[in-house]
Amino acid sequence: MITSGFTYLSFIIFFAGLVVWIEKKSDNKIFKYVPAVVMIYFIAMLLSTFGLWQKTDDVNMYYSAAKNNLLPAMIFLMLLRCDLRKIIKLGPKMLLGFFSASISIGIGFIVTYIIFKGMYEADTWKAFAALAGSWMGGTGNMVAVQGALNLPDSSLGYTLLMDSINYAVWVMMLLACVPYSKKFNKWTKSNSAILDEVAEELASTDENTRKNIEFADMILLLGTSLFVSAIAMFVSNKLPSGDFLSPSTWTVIIVTVLGILFAMTPLSKVPGSSQISNVMLYIIVGLIASRANFAELTQAPLYIISGFVILAVHAIVLALAAKLFKLDLFTCGVASLANIGGVASAPILAASYSEALIPIGVLMAMMGYIIGTGGGLIVGRILSIL
Repeated sequence: MITSGFTYLSFIIFFAGLVVWIEKKSDNKIFKYVPAVVMIYFIAMLLSTFGLWQKTDDVNMYYSAAKNNLLPAMIFLMLLRCDLRKIIKLGPKMLLGFFSASISIGIGFIVTYIIFKGMYEADTWKAFAALAGSWMGGTGNMVAVQGALNLPDSSLGYTLLMDSINYAVWVMMLLACVPYSKKFNKWTKSNSAILDEVAEELASTDENTRKNIEFADMILLLGTSLFVSAIAMFVSNKLPSGDFLSPSTWTVIIVTVLGILFAMTPLSKVPGSSQISNVMLYIIVGLIASRANFAELTQAPLYIISGFVILAVHAIVLALAAKLFKLDLFTCGVASLANIGGVASAPILAASYSEALIPIGVLMAMMGYIIGTGGGLIVGRILSIL
């Protein structure tokens, strides 16, 4: 049984790295359906259930120090890839499709929470807010909302369960809809001719971007992100706080704004931000899972059903928006998956229409990183009032 804080933290980092390494080197089909980040969470949660480590003062100190410092740094690095100037090039129709998807997801959470409110555990609105952050952006946004709202680590198990099972079914449904794009476009009376032009323009802007990562890149990005994290935490403790705007929430807001601003500077062109932010993300997920317990997931079926209700409301509202604004199926599908699946899956759906459209899928997913945290917090605020 692990009681040393340093041993505990070292094991979590080693374990997360081992899972990622196995995913990259293995041909096991399970990783095609269960992402490494979800695998890390549930295996670490299983080890926690078996009592591999104890929550001693030393372990708690290392847990808090690592998570509280890495989370703001991860958010900053994650947003360095999100240049608003490139996103504007998507054009009004695709931006409209993306935000229609985001808003319809928010509506789905609100409607579902109202329907099942009496059956949920206390503070379920926080778990829903974290999932909304994930389904409007990505796992990074989910842990950002979790940190901002001080959601107990044990409650995040439901969130990741829905994020895995409901998301997997949704991806399959969107891929199955691809052959019906002409019928859908005819119904909405959309004109998709502009898509190829936008895709070509976006692809040409990335041709001269340096791809190879050097040592200087890693040390610059790592140092900058940790320094920004320290500054944000210092400033957040000086700002007024209340029930919703706690110092943790202020920290997330500050690093989000700084990340968006620095994404329009030469720092955004330094390669490696994606890789380093993913390292931080996997460590944070492992730490969160180490505090959870399978015995606490007593209402898993209810949450999975809730996930499907959220997706059903999202689909209906998005289809109505497509009819109203004359959006094509590609825009709706990729916008939906850019929100719910992020950069890991939106390009795959885009490629199923045409390889030339992959840049649009990537850029839409990047938009999710920008709005995911704020969207999750807004949904959480509405649910807390309900």
